Amino acid sequence: MAPFCVRCLSRRNNKRFKSPLKNVKEHRKGGIKNMQANCEKLRADTERINAEQLNIREEEGQVREKFEGVVKESEELKRETRFIIQQTARTQIKLALMFQITRAAKQADHATLATLTRLLREVVKKENEERQASGDS
Repeated sequence: MAPFCVRCLSRRNNKRFKSPLKNVKEHRKGGIKNMQANCEKLRADTERINAEQLNIREEEGQVREKFEGVVKESEELKRETRFIIQQTARTQIKLALMFQITRAAKQADHATLATLTRLLREVVKKENEERQASGDS
């Protein structure tokens, strides 16, 4: 009868599993090489992504500056539009007053004529004061 012991069984198992262990070691060596290559790829990708993000931030800053410029220009145009509207309204008021003054002069209504003339002078005076105030600013 053949000797039977636990050591013998483990020796048999070791012989049987030696070649797969060799393959595992070789696989591990290749795995390390692959991991190193993957790490290098990841580093390169990370650097590329960081560069792209930096470019995106710079472009966002440029877009923000352009947008702020457009907003300022829009506000300036709104102010100019309001000013033109006010001028147009004052011109219409002055024309209406002048028309009524000529009408009162034709009818020889001196009280109305004096009132309308005084009102026209006040409108012109106020307009001149506002021009000087806006010119000083």
